[in-house]
Amino acid sequence: MRTAALASLVALSSCSAPPQVADAARSERIVAVGDLHGDLDNALQVLRRAGILDDEGHWAAGKTILVQTGDVTDRGADSRALLDLMMRLEVEAKIAGGTSIFLVGNHESMNMMGDWRYVTPEDVQAFGGVGARKTAFSPAGRYGAWLAARPVVANVDGIVFAHGGITPDFAALGIDGMNARYRSAIAAQDRGAPILGAQGPMWDRSLATAPESEACARLQQSLTALNARQMVVGHTTQRSGHITPRCGGALHLIDIGIADHYGANLGFWTSQANDATAHYANQTVDLPDPLPPGSQNK
Repeated sequence: MRTAALASLVALSSCSAPPQVADAARSERIVAVGDLHGDLDNALQVLRRAGILDDEGHWAAGKTILVQTGDVTDRGADSRALLDLMMRLEVEAKIAGGTSIFLVGNHESMNMMGDWRYVTPEDVQAFGGVGARKTAFSPAGRYGAWLAARPVVANVDGIVFAHGGITPDFAALGIDGMNARYRSAIAAQDRGAPILGAQGPMWDRSLATAPESEACARLQQSLTALNARQMVVGHTTQRSGHITPRCGGALHLIDIGIADHYGANLGFWTSQANDATAHYANQTVDLPDPLPPGSQNK
């Protein structure tokens, strides 16, 4: 009965708006997980270690807010299973009083736009072949329709999440403006839309890779425009296997390479009461945090 009821709710969720969580976290625990790239086994391990899933693979985190920063597709064989998981967790979290937010990454947008450069043969087979996979990612398809309605950026109580990074030009559009631009571009299949381009929030790496003197100034402009204190992003893989803070903790880079393709570094990021922590297989590490406006060092 539980499985059937959840399946029905998941079907309905593909037509519904994504969760709205700006300024809603307060003292709730926030968990963020970076790129998963078609690796279901490693994703399940991370989500269980984070207390998100029970032994049967269902939401076990109560009022926790989960943010997955995109790129569950490509590189591996399990894109379909991971998308099904994200769709189901969105429903189960809501029932439990929590929130599960899936952000669209550049690889999801590529799949919706017909760019399959990084799709594996095993992944295609999981959908039942090329034609079935194309249909599934089409605007009317199960996954295409759901992804088209998901956000590319989110603000959770002053922490802005994106897949790649938010430059000042895009930050000026605001959270709703960026998500609206994304939806319009996908609906029009506009491959030249700036929101889908190299400087857009799904692709940009400048905040992660530019010298800090340059990156931090631009980051602060973006945070000010978005009324946020911190940005958390995936996309730029940290080959150390560890979350990297920049700009005094105002930026956290959380793509540590969870998938086997990138080294199977099983870890995740949490924040509660403005205190961020990196969690790895054998240790937890306190991360630097930016100060809320007007506050003193903790």
